[in-house]
Amino acid sequence: MEIIWDSLPRMFDGAVLTLEITSLSVAIGLVCAIPLALMRVSRNPLLWGPAYGYILYFRGTPLLVQLFLIYYGSGQFSEALQTLGLWVFFRDAWFCAVLTLTLNTAGYTAEILRGSIQAVPHGEVEAARACGMSGSGLYRRIILPKAFRLALPAYSNEVVFLFQATSLVSIIALMDLTGVARVIAARSFAIYEIYITAGIIYLIVTYGILYIFKKVEYRLSGHLRERKDTGIAAESAALR
Repeated sequence: MEIIWDSLPRMFDGAVLTLEITSLSVAIGLVCAIPLALMRVSRNPLLWGPAYGYILYFRGTPLLVQLFLIYYGSGQFSEALQTLGLWVFFRDAWFCAVLTLTLNTAGYTAEILRGSIQAVPHGEVEAARACGMSGSGLYRRIILPKAFRLALPAYSNEVVFLFQATSLVSIIALMDLTGVARVIAARSFAIYEIYITAGIIYLIVTYGILYIFKKVEYRLSGHLRERKDTGIAAESAALR
């Protein structure tokens, strides 16, 4: 137990880096996923074709391969990147980790949003058009808000998967939670104690993420609140 208590401060520092990388990747990836999803549902092949190729690649190849290509592969283009002033970013493991995870989650999130956009009831879209909405206004006020609510359960899983996938960044020498645990375990040989502790930290954060999404979904879904209120009213009436 002593090795666990002594290691907790360093493991918490690694957990902070893990959450930092996850938060940035999720936020930027969501911003990138929205236009990708809109391109994906377009009937214009010049729009849906590139989006489909992007989503196919990042969903069809391992995240570890993508990480290696961006972190190690960018070294082959160091001269060109130096000319563009970008080498200072690509030589940084932290930047490459965030970039890789962002590109990866953007592909998955775009496909989730694409399915949600297509799942928006056609009657609601037609009703909005009958009220004079069209184009960007229709998407901004009707389709996208509804699609986001429909996508929340699947998107929460994607955020959890991304959080757990950050463990791969330790391979490129980033001291995230897994990286710290690996170093401590290698020095102390307390394999079970250290990795079980790291797993518990991952588990706590994972259920924290799911709890937040559950609250957001409940907040955005009026029918859930109405169902709960109706149930409470029915129970009160029965008790009387």
